[in-house]
Amino acid sequence: MRLSPAPLRLSRSPVLLALALPLAAALAFSDETLDKVPKSEGYCSRILRVQGTRREGYTEFSLRVEGDPDFYKPGTSYRVTLSAAPPSYFRGFTLIALKENREGDKEEDHAGTFQIIDEEETQFMSNCPVAVTESTPRRRTRIQVFWIAPPAGTGCVILKASIVQKRIIYFQDEGSLTKKLCEQDSTFDGVTDKPILDCCACGTAKYRLTFYGNWSEKTHPKDYPRRANHWSAIIGGSHSKNYVLWEYGGYASEGVKQVAELGSPVKMEEEIRQQSDEVLTVIKAKAQWPAWQPLNVAAPSAEFSVDRTRHLMSFLTMMGPSPDWNVGLSAEDLCTKECGWVQKVVQDLIPWDAGTDSGVTYESPNKPTIPQEKIRPLTSLDHPQSPFYDPEGGSITQVARVVIERIARKGEQCNIVPDNVDDIVADLAPEEKDEDDTPETCIYSNWSPWSACSSSTCDKGKRMRQRMLKAQLDLSVPCPDTQDFQPCMGPGCSDEDGSTCTMSEWITWSPCSISCGTGMRSRERYVKQFPEDGSVCTLPTEETEKCTVNEECSPSSCLMTEWGEWDECSATCGMGMKKRHRMVKMSPADGSMCKAETSQAEKCMMPECHTIPCLLSPWSEWSDCSVTCGKGMRTRQRMLKSLAELGDCNEELEQVEKCMLPECPIDCELTEWSQWSECNKSCGKGHMIRTRMIQMEPQFGGAPCPETVQRKRCRVRKCLRNPSIQKLRWREARESRRSEQLREESDGEQFPGCRMRPWTAWSECTKLCGGGIQERYMTVKKRFKSSQFTSCKDKKEIRACNVHPC
Repeated sequence: MRLSPAPLRLSRSPVLLALALPLAAALAFSDETLDKVPKSEGYCSRILRVQGTRREGYTEFSLRVEGDPDFYKPGTSYRVTLSAAPPSYFRGFTLIALKENREGDKEEDHAGTFQIIDEEETQFMSNCPVAVTESTPRRRTRIQVFWIAPPAGTGCVILKASIVQKRIIYFQDEGSLTKKLCEQDSTFDGVTDKPILDCCACGTAKYRLTFYGNWSEKTHPKDYPRRANHWSAIIGGSHSKNYVLWEYGGYASEGVKQVAELGSPVKMEEEIRQQSDEVLTVIKAKAQWPAWQPLNVAAPSAEFSVDRTRHLMSFLTMMGPSPDWNVGLSAEDLCTKECGWVQKVVQDLIPWDAGTDSGVTYESPNKPTIPQEKIRPLTSLDHPQSPFYDPEGGSITQVARVVIERIARKGEQCNIVPDNVDDIVADLAPEEKDEDDTPETCIYSNWSPWSACSSSTCDKGKRMRQRMLKAQLDLSVPCPDTQDFQPCMGPGCSDEDGSTCTMSEWITWSPCSISCGTGMRSRERYVKQFPEDGSVCTLPTEETEKCTVNEECSPSSCLMTEWGEWDECSATCGMGMKKRHRMVKMSPADGSMCKAETSQAEKCMMPECHTIPCLLSPWSEWSDCSVTCGKGMRTRQRMLKSLAELGDCNEELEQVEKCMLPECPIDCELTEWSQWSECNKSCGKGHMIRTRMIQMEPQFGGAPCPETVQRKRCRVRKCLRNPSIQKLRWREARESRRSEQLREESDGEQFPGCRMRPWTAWSECTKLCGGGIQERYMTVKKRFKSSQFTSCKDKKEIRACNVHPC
């Protein structure tokens, strides 16, 4: 899958052709400067030489080639981006590509060709069609074009850009607006960055490959497939340089295609086994669900061996779901130039495209790429709909990591520079554990007793003990292994025995001495440590045995390889089947079909199904709180991964817990309005007020309290002008109020069932002006047995005071 650049288009509009230079650039050039340029020279040379106002060393503008390469491959398309760092901008620009040490005044000085991506943004210059400029002068922060690299033999190329901002021109011969690319050596065309050298190491080495997925919604959030994300089964092999599983710049085989599109390793394994002379070990590991590495699940791993001839390793695994995207290593060399074996390889992986499907998203429908394209790494500029798209062209975040560790070496080693790790018999090295480093958050059962030694002779063996992880209190803290191994020897043999010699492991059997019939084969080992008491080591260092290649030798006989190791049992519990394979090493001499079997199958018994515990997925992330403020609930789930028919599982699949968000806003709460007070004047115009009380102040950003006092005008009657009459009216009003008060006091004593105390005096006014309130109270003095509580209770009155303006 590859995004094809836009076809070459030359804009010939009269308006656009008039823009020989950006508008602002034309304003920046003075007539005197232009007069210095010979009229006979072409315009391409003029845009290179008119630099009267250029400013060096500016970094707010940059010219960038996709992938930041230092070399170009002839005929390859590259996306070129000219950008300004905010808040900077530019109105116009000019972009050219020159051969190194050329002036640009001749047509042959220019290298490669540009292709327009957006005609509204860019166009070719009218008087210099090999250069690109803006279509219209306006503010912009970025433009992009394609540049097609020149043919082989061109040499180094200089990409140059000029930027016009207001009346200032930035045109740099060095720095952020200039990019130098040199031609890539044809011997390294997209296949490998370095040649594969012959290996000079001795013996063999054993490695463990461990695959850690890091493709999650957290690291790659765009369009992440939550339900089906996984890595397919890992398939690969250790091989010679004469065999290529896959490589950048090559075409995917049918086996690679089936892995890339379907996640099926069957065809790939068949292809690898057909290369029996070039392959030492077939590498296989289980698929990983989900695609990120849970803390409580072992990462997929596999062990393999290498030797002097087959010292490379390759593997791949499909990113699922995807059109044809994978990760892996190709021809990783584990042999060092010092004739030793690499101790450890740690490699972060980004996805690559197998070139067989043209989909651009994780779950794009099948769209075969016809004709098939070459294998290439994905980039962040492939397609705007791609989940890895980045308009700035940044690097893709790694989706997985592979760790390859050497765990053992066999046979005589011939390192020029000795290793700092002595693992010639790695699994026999004693592990000194002075103290228990188990985290406090990991709760284990006690260790079981040590098992019997795996060796019944004085050869080195291993014994094992186990413990059970009961609880993991903190999932962010990993818990150590539940198995422990210790070196040992058979009965009667002891490391403390001064007459005991330590032997290496047996090296693998040599090939049979004959190709047909019964012959002999041998294997060797060596003394790793002689007895401390100086005695002679009497243990054998060589063994021989009979071997049969083909019992019936005839022209129709075929030569077979040794049987491979048994596959894992097809069942996880109860009865299942397991297989092993071998391959045809030499076909019959008479040209007939080989009749020898290439695979064997036999039954295998796993633990009884009802003894298998629940197999659960990790807990999901906690859901959002059920409320937007205050107290609520949140949940998380996990799934049952083991089959229901394997037994009942009583483990909880959902958990609920309380959650607390910031307090909800509380609005101000008020009482109802009181009755309007009496008019503050006995004649003429006056005011009446009413009030209400605050019951709850606003909290946590709630609505503020509105007004608590309201005032309105009142008019009783006109005031009389005669002062004597006015005094008479006041006297009458005062006597009326006194009689009203006496009546109220006497009325208080006549409440049925109780006797009231007289009214208290009015309290002081709450305000000196602007309208305040006064209160007085009447309390129950005595309540009779027959009284009703509703009719006999304390009383309260409120009136307005000091209503005059402040």
